[in-house]
Amino acid sequence: MADGSDTTLTAEQTAEQAPSGLVSGIKSFAAGHGGAKAVIEYVGKRGARIVLVGEDGAWADQFADDTVVARQACAKAGVTVENAWERELMDQMRPSNDLWRSMARRTMAR
Repeated sequence: MADGSDTTLTAEQTAEQAPSGLVSGIKSFAAGHGGAKAVIEYVGKRGARIVLVGEDGAWADQFADDTVVARQACAKAGVTVENAWERELMDQMRPSNDLWRSMARRTMAR
């Protein structure tokens, strides 16, 4: 990569540290669900969404200021970050009945 490219990590990008509350939230989820894997999604101005999938199929999400902070938080919490939504990871997820009902309401309202 050429120097100055927008994809090159600079000192300013790596200087920001993951908030301890975010790290502890990820650790807590992983501990309560037999371990976890994460997928990080960029969501524009809001930052990055960390979707956590527990070994028992439960899932939750956390938000970080950006993808760099999200990756740092997952690394500090000891959670593996997947590069994309792989079939095995999606098959492992077990949505709750409340989530199914809320999705059905959104579909029916269209």
